[in-house]
Amino acid sequence: MACPFVSVLLIVLNVAWWIIIIQAIMSWLVAFNVINTTSDPVRKALYALDRMTDPLYRPVRKFMPDLGALDISPMVVLLGVILLDKMLRTYFPFCPV
Repeated sequence: MACPFVSVLLIVLNVAWWIIIIQAIMSWLVAFNVINTTSDPVRKALYALDRMTDPLYRPVRKFMPDLGALDISPMVVLLGVILLDKMLRTYFPFCPV
């Protein structure tokens, strides 16, 4: 009964994991001036990634201490995604993904 819901949730967690990884890598590339933010496609991609990840980061940032330029909220959210994925795969091993 719960298998379709769990399968969809596992897919959403996988997509969220990749979006967070891509957003973190792109933010590092911008910080180290490897990619140029004056380029319109780059700016739009960064804006879209920020809009997708900000709802995930905002609750974490409320509780995290301010570390200046270092933002570890993506790591905390990734840890939560990994833990939730492991829990779902442990309690519902019969659901294919």
